[in-house]
Amino acid sequence: MQPVDLTTLTSACSELRAYWLPSRLEQVYQRDRYTISVALRTLKQRGWLEISWHPQAARLCMGDPPPRLPDTFTFSQQLVHQLGGLALVAIEAIAPWERAIDLQFARRPGENALYHLYVEIMGKYSNAILTDANNLIITAAHQVSEQQSSVRPIQTGQPYEIPPKLTGPVPNLSESQARWQERVSLVPGAIKRQLIKSYSGLSAALIDSMLLATNILPDTTTDNLCAEDWQKLFQHWQEWLQALDLGNFQPAWTATGYTVMGWGAIAPAKDTQTLLNKYYTDQLNQQVFSQLRHQLSQKLNNILAKLRIKAQTFTERLQQSDQADDYRQKADLLMAHLQNWEPGMKEISLPDFETGEPVAIALQPDKNAVQNAQNLYKQHQKLKRARSAVEPLLLDVKSEIEYLEQVEAAIAQIESYQTAEDLQALEEIRDELIGQKYLEDPEYRNRSTEESANTNFHRYRTPNGFEILIGRNNRQNDHLTFRVAGDYDLWFHAQEIPGSHLLMRLEPGAVPEASDLEFAANLAAYYSRARQSDQVPVVYTQPKYVYKPKGAKPGIAIYKQERILWGKPQLVNG
Repeated sequence: MQPVDLTTLTSACSELRAYWLPSRLEQVYQRDRYTISVALRTLKQRGWLEISWHPQAARLCMGDPPPRLPDTFTFSQQLVHQLGGLALVAIEAIAPWERAIDLQFARRPGENALYHLYVEIMGKYSNAILTDANNLIITAAHQVSEQQSSVRPIQTGQPYEIPPKLTGPVPNLSESQARWQERVSLVPGAIKRQLIKSYSGLSAALIDSMLLATNILPDTTTDNLCAEDWQKLFQHWQEWLQALDLGNFQPAWTATGYTVMGWGAIAPAKDTQTLLNKYYTDQLNQQVFSQLRHQLSQKLNNILAKLRIKAQTFTERLQQSDQADDYRQKADLLMAHLQNWEPGMKEISLPDFETGEPVAIALQPDKNAVQNAQNLYKQHQKLKRARSAVEPLLLDVKSEIEYLEQVEAAIAQIESYQTAEDLQALEEIRDELIGQKYLEDPEYRNRSTEESANTNFHRYRTPNGFEILIGRNNRQNDHLTFRVAGDYDLWFHAQEIPGSHLLMRLEPGAVPEASDLEFAANLAAYYSRARQSDQVPVVYTQPKYVYKPKGAKPGIAIYKQERILWGKPQLVNG
């Protein structure tokens, strides 16, 4: 993940000063343990300033509104208590070439600052620290004890100290090319490494984009650079320093991340705020998505493996109980031929009542014929009782397996992170499994019914323009089938195969053609566990004929008056 460097932070702060000073602080919301969102209002607009001290994604930029969930963190509550209603009057770097920003708050513009919120963008040492006008620390996102750092402890009530000063030389716009080249090439080595070693304030991403713009490979040694290479590189060096001096930046996307210098751009960005918000939101979502998908898949695999073993055990016990009638038949035969028994017999062969074929009956030699028959009758009764006890258990286990296979199919459909909706769909599956007691999550917070009524469906159009909605998980399937579906719509599902519920929206009197039905059937097949098959049976019916059995788990539905089509998932362009 590309860290926010000095150049990017300077660009972001330059925009913030231009559009958000002065502004009034209205609210503070803490999204997670590393990120707060601060609601700012100017005379023209309202927005959310995102401040993050995440070890890999620390940043300061305008972001998206926070979710409508309770904020249970104390840091945000302390901030809003001290800063609520005050004006943000200044956004300044605490020192040249430092990635630490001083957000100053006063009663109104033009007055002295009452509080300072220091945002330190320094990798794993990133932090957000609130002080009073005398720079005494009121609270910090991450407190650092003297045991953790004797150099710079950060604790409530202590004076705020700026980070240790940079030790190396810093770039200077007035430095000549000869002096600059001499410093960089003093010790021969790869040009990228030598630039970073020679000056403070540089990042790997900045140097990579600078070298890319100059057509120099990062591992090219200083000995192998010609005079023209040095000249071009110095020109870009000067261009960078002028951008820092004048605040003239060109935010853009690159093949590997982003730049605010326009070097290596593959697409321009609206501004640095949009760039940073999208990049880090996507990067962090990607991390969470991968971890969550792996955790859910592993958990489901483990649970299903145990349930399948349990189902196999119950099935075997039922197969054993199928022998119940054999025991009764043998007991009846023995009672009918008591005269054939002799003391000490271990086995007796008697003719079958219907076929006359000999039936071998094992005997206990220490018991007489009647006692042996009684034992056989007891075995018969025991196995009959076992069947009546095991059958409902097997039914429950099979129902549970069917439900979890439906969940497993939903996860399989969300293969990779593309948009925030993918992560949201996965989080809904996690919340569902928590609700069904398959997962425990101490940080789980119930969502409001309004938010859980999600409408984040897959959306398609049939050849004749009818809208198709497809659930991405069981919660959405239920919402789609039992809340969204209208009287004139058509409901589709892969027949007896775990998969998504699909709804074709129809106006009164509208009649879909065969091509529309085939299109929907192909989608229903594609969004099912049978995606890799050539042909998949798909049922469709009116929503009024789809029911949820009493007490059924999410996503489970039964239907009637269905018709069958053959869906071809390979014809769908995912």
